[in-house]
Amino acid sequence: MQDYYSSCVFAGYEPSPLHVSELLSNLANHSNDLAPDHEVLHADPHERRTALVVDDVADVTEMLAVVLTHAGYSVVTAASAPAALKAARERQFDVIISDIGMPEMNGYQLAREMRQMPGYETVPMVAVTGYSMFDDKERSTKAGFNAHMTKPIDPRALLELIEQL
Repeated sequence: MQDYYSSCVFAGYEPSPLHVSELLSNLANHSNDLAPDHEVLHADPHERRTALVVDDVADVTEMLAVVLTHAGYSVVTAASAPAALKAARERQFDVIISDIGMPEMNGYQLAREMRQMPGYETVPMVAVTGYSMFDDKERSTKAGFNAHMTKPIDPRALLELIEQL
């Protein structure tokens, strides 16, 4: 499993065996809800859907990477908005999932910059954040996100949302 993750995610990403086993155990209980299409599982890795997960909290990126990988995505993680922008310049992603409250550059700024990059004008972007004030969803939309989910994230709801975008 370590080899698979190291080939799919941003350099330096090492899932904790304890967290991964707990997450996979929880996912196994809902495997029918989260199971990817048979064709996606056996697709050429270059043809798989790609996701960029951005959060400064390693446990969050790890959880989202496991969920998305289980659903058939090739996942790249970034611990900051500048790292996410660098990854987006190097590779085209099919979906971007980002936290809002990050140091140095927040998720709103990241979304605005992403929308200016060639190829990212219409890529689905989901804000996954602890921000839940009355105007946070509106701020996310104005910055360029297509959807706003408040943490803690329900994996099934996230996957359903992504498929709708």
